[in-house]
Amino acid sequence: MPDFKMIYTDIITEKFPEKMDSPVIRNKLDALHTAVDVLKFNILIFGEPEYTVLSKSQKLRSYDEPSILEILDYQSKNKLTNTETGNHFKISRNTIARWKTLFKS
Repeated sequence: MPDFKMIYTDIITEKFPEKMDSPVIRNKLDALHTAVDVLKFNILIFGEPEYTVLSKSQKLRSYDEPSILEILDYQSKNKLTNTETGNHFKISRNTIARWKTLFKS
């Protein structure tokens, strides 16, 4: 697994040095363990991606098993459909359906 702390420390130091002083950023930087953590931290640093960037980079996302289980748990706790969950996490509803068959059986 990549060392996300080192990667994001370098990015923040180079592009956003003022954000490195924030205690919130430093705490979250130490807690980057799953793909969901990285995606949330990415939004915290760079903000919400534009639609064009999102559609191009969506193909490159990958999720580890704890992240998938967290997403499926979020869906069941909030009683959401696959479409609603997909819209919330910006994932295809078909991907969520496939994960449900793989991990709920």
